[in-house]
Amino acid sequence: MNKPFQFKQFTVNQDRCAMKIGTDSVLLGAWANLDHNPFSVLDIGAGTGVLSLMIAQRSNAELIDALEIDSDAYEQCVENFEQSPWGDRLFCYHASLDEFTNEIDDQYDLIISNPPFYSEDSKTNIPERDLARFQDAMPFQHLLQCASKLLSENGLFSVIIPYKEEQNFIQLASDFSLFPNRILHVKGAKNTPIKRSLIEFSFIEETVISSNLIIETERHNYTKEYIDLTKDFYLKM
Repeated sequence: MNKPFQFKQFTVNQDRCAMKIGTDSVLLGAWANLDHNPFSVLDIGAGTGVLSLMIAQRSNAELIDALEIDSDAYEQCVENFEQSPWGDRLFCYHASLDEFTNEIDDQYDLIISNPPFYSEDSKTNIPERDLARFQDAMPFQHLLQCASKLLSENGLFSVIIPYKEEQNFIQLASDFSLFPNRILHVKGAKNTPIKRSLIEFSFIEETVISSNLIIETERHNYTKEYIDLTKDFYLKM
């Protein structure tokens, strides 16, 4: 799992990151809406930096900032940015979300986050992995509060969370005047339960566009929809 992850246009080193590249980040990086041509992007809890790199590949955003609290992951993210084709547009801050929100005056046209979301009862004995995985490192309410301050008036905030947290997250978001505009429900296979929700929020309340995505028809046989979404990134798609 420690070997570099090779995408079509960039490589991600992950040997110093507790959280390795997974389907969640790739889904969010490919699904996030760029139709409003964001000038500035913020990736909260960047890890390896894969989300920022995907947005750099997909967009002309001139400013892509990433935020990472873990020092090893931060160093790895900087390294991945520097060796990418878009190093001049990518910048990683080593800070907590609190520090960053309080010190920065800028607002962003797109905020993306694949936040940590495992409950207390699945803790491991590896502190770095726990920090990366557990919601106590970045509670949803705190994430939403900061995102609402950092998001520009017409900006979009896109996240991926467990499906079981969807209603709670949407309810919390409404406290900060953030409303769901698009939702994608993801299943691993046709007959398995919905596992993930990708949600796009804005300050504009409108009818939610909801859709579904199934990843595999059988083990390692991917659906056309999943291939279409990710083919610009995965080497084997």
